[in-house]
Amino acid sequence: MNFYSIRHLTRFRYNKPVSESVMETRMHPRSDASQHCLQFTLSVSPRCRVFSYRDHYGNDVQHFDSPGDHQQLVIVAESLVEHQLQMDVPAFLAPDAWGALDAMICESDYVEMLQPSTFAMETPALLQLAKELGVERRDDPLMLIHELNRKVYDYFEYVPKSTRVDSPIDEAIESRQGVCQDFAHTMIALLRHVGIPARYVSGYLYRGKDDQAEGKEQAGHERSTPAATHAWVEALLPSLNWVGFDPTNDLIAWNRHIRTAVGRDYADVPPTHGVYRGKAESELYVAVKVESSTEAPALDRKMPIPDDWSVLVERAQQPAERVISPLEFQQMQQQQAKSNAL
Repeated sequence: MNFYSIRHLTRFRYNKPVSESVMETRMHPRSDASQHCLQFTLSVSPRCRVFSYRDHYGNDVQHFDSPGDHQQLVIVAESLVEHQLQMDVPAFLAPDAWGALDAMICESDYVEMLQPSTFAMETPALLQLAKELGVERRDDPLMLIHELNRKVYDYFEYVPKSTRVDSPIDEAIESRQGVCQDFAHTMIALLRHVGIPARYVSGYLYRGKDDQAEGKEQAGHERSTPAATHAWVEALLPSLNWVGFDPTNDLIAWNRHIRTAVGRDYADVPPTHGVYRGKAESELYVAVKVESSTEAPALDRKMPIPDDWSVLVERAQQPAERVISPLEFQQMQQQQAKSNAL
């Protein structure tokens, strides 16, 4: 059993003051059979009241409205997650696995995870890639997914900032480079192409000095950005249910992958999604820090704050400054004038 302490910092900076920010976040780790979120806090500056609800995919969502003029919005999410060690994923399934998978699909509603979605579509470029990689029903579903996980890893070069969050799938396929969400979207579309329900997972990947204990195949060739969120794929398989695969790093997504949200693709699960009122340009800064321990840390333990975060975290945890209205300011001036006259 492992315990993960996670701090996720997001800062929006505006070149001019804005009068209101309305935001929705998906940073609360999920609680399910493999992991349990023991503690979660969300600090916002300017301070405001934070509300929450659970969407139809079972994701915990926080939302808030920050009124009043501000030129910076800081969000700090802190989590403590208990992670159960999972069984190894086998190399293959029973000979009748395709039939068993089709029976599962007929018995339950997986249509959302089989149909094209905003960022995982069957474009001509995707169909050509499926032909190039030999993506067709053969062997058994699990063997095909293992093979596809490696082939997508080999096909793309990982290049930070080579695509945008709203880039269509064809940009990454044609340039053969992208980031973790491009790897995930491509693999999801390929899996759905052969009738395997697949969904997008957002979360965090822990990296530490003990990772090599999992073996070279599990830790020897990771290439995603450590100080950022991560994305991978879950595929539905008979007898195994939803199994995670990380094509960015050619890994099985298991003991070091911490899940925050699942959906059809990135459009369903962005860590932050919102609008602001004002004519200003925004600049986004994100940083993530994940720590691991084999014993449960105290629930009131404070994670050490990195030097470059200290001012931002301090601002996010301070009480909001009281904003004086023009009328109050005028009344204060009048009161001051009376005092001076006396």
